[in-house]
Amino acid sequence: MKIGLVKKMSLVMIALAPLLGKAQTDGNTLAPMTLSLENTIDVALKNNPTIKVSDLEIEKKKYARKSVQSSLYPQIDAVGQYTRTIQKQIMYMDGAFDMTSMLQPVMSPMIEGLENTFQTVPGYVPGTVGQDIAKAYANVPPAPEASDEGFEVGRDNNWSGGFNLNWPVVVPTLWKNLQITGLDVELAVEKARSSKIDMVNAVRKGFYGVLMAQDAYNVFKESYDNAVLNYNDIKNKYDQGIASEFDLIRADVRVKNVKPNMIQAENALSLASLSLKALMGINMDQPIAALGSLKDYEEDLYKEILNVDTSLTNNSNLKQFDIQTSQVKKTIELYKSQYLPIVSISGNYMYMSMNNDFKFGDYKWNPYSTVGLTVAIPIFDGFRKRSDIKQSQITLMQMNWQREDLVRNLQLAVNNGINSMTNSVEQVMSTKDAVNQAKKGYSIAQKRYDTGLGTLLEVNDAQLALTQASLAFNQAIYNYLAAKADLDKTLGLEIK
Repeated sequence: MKIGLVKKMSLVMIALAPLLGKAQTDGNTLAPMTLSLENTIDVALKNNPTIKVSDLEIEKKKYARKSVQSSLYPQIDAVGQYTRTIQKQIMYMDGAFDMTSMLQPVMSPMIEGLENTFQTVPGYVPGTVGQDIAKAYANVPPAPEASDEGFEVGRDNNWSGGFNLNWPVVVPTLWKNLQITGLDVELAVEKARSSKIDMVNAVRKGFYGVLMAQDAYNVFKESYDNAVLNYNDIKNKYDQGIASEFDLIRADVRVKNVKPNMIQAENALSLASLSLKALMGINMDQPIAALGSLKDYEEDLYKEILNVDTSLTNNSNLKQFDIQTSQVKKTIELYKSQYLPIVSISGNYMYMSMNNDFKFGDYKWNPYSTVGLTVAIPIFDGFRKRSDIKQSQITLMQMNWQREDLVRNLQLAVNNGINSMTNSVEQVMSTKDAVNQAKKGYSIAQKRYDTGLGTLLEVNDAQLALTQASLAFNQAIYNYLAAKADLDKTLGLEIK
């Protein structure tokens, strides 16, 4: 029976060997990434999709501005058209023609020339040529004033092709629209800066969260190691008959109670690391190791609290609001510019051909070209422009009130941030003293127990007090760093 079990285990190990080898290989290829706060921020700004989307939004707004700007240039189109005549147009000619009056500019020089020629002929009477022509036309009946008979005009196939030109020379609305699109680009740039500030804030707090999780794990690990060390010491004493069974049981219970806290702290560290890797935009399987601990920032707390600049000049929300206000003002100017005239130049250069067949080689193409100047002066539109202006003016008044409310809320956030930082500094100072006292108390309790003057309960209480003081100390530093990160975000400070 044992031999069969060994065979089964061997088969299982053979089946899992490739997977174990692959896992070991993968583990060797993914070296831990050592992180400081600075390079963590750099990696996040390069890899995070939110930052990339914001940068692309700036490029998109720039192209949108160029699209509007292109309307200021001449627009040239190549056009071609073919029309098939299904039924030709009928034209009618009303009234009579005075042929004498029409032909007089042509016939008078001709008659005068004939008169000069016939004067050399013997027997010719001067003036008879003009009289003879007048008598001949006198016998022609006059054309009717109106007729129901008409004639067709045009041909079956009509071809045209060439170029059209349209150039807006004076378009005030287009100029104002170009200014508005320029503000769109400026707003996109500010939104991208806001995204970077938000990202840096999240990365800073994520990095501090990893440090706090590491420190918490180290605190529980130290408590667990002390509990194991005490248990082993009491076990030896119990085996020698020096310690009681009650102390041995309490020491064993202490080890079992502390271990879940250490495991929970390890899970919290893993979760904090995953969150930071997600913010950084790196592979979630990539191991990371944050340098340092929260205690490294203790010395800077007292310096930073004295050098806080509470100016809202760089606040991104306030800057975006001011840009949007400028857009509304430019929109009002755009509506007012609709009262101004628009001047544009148009022209074309075309070739036309009209034929009754499809013998393209025999076609005769006739060119023609035109140039025109158009002036459009707005007169009446049903008071639409006036209503648009009033509506935008009301929007501007609303935004002025909203800005005052925004400034008050930002000032409140700044004051809360400074108060949180001040309270955290006081907590750091207080908990630091508590940690020192707890370490001293644990050392005393340990010595008292070793000499038989104290109890194991005193040692456990001292260890619990040291653990709680250490966690409170780390939490106070984290609270300060998180409040400082939020304050920098409110003030619009860019941390590089």
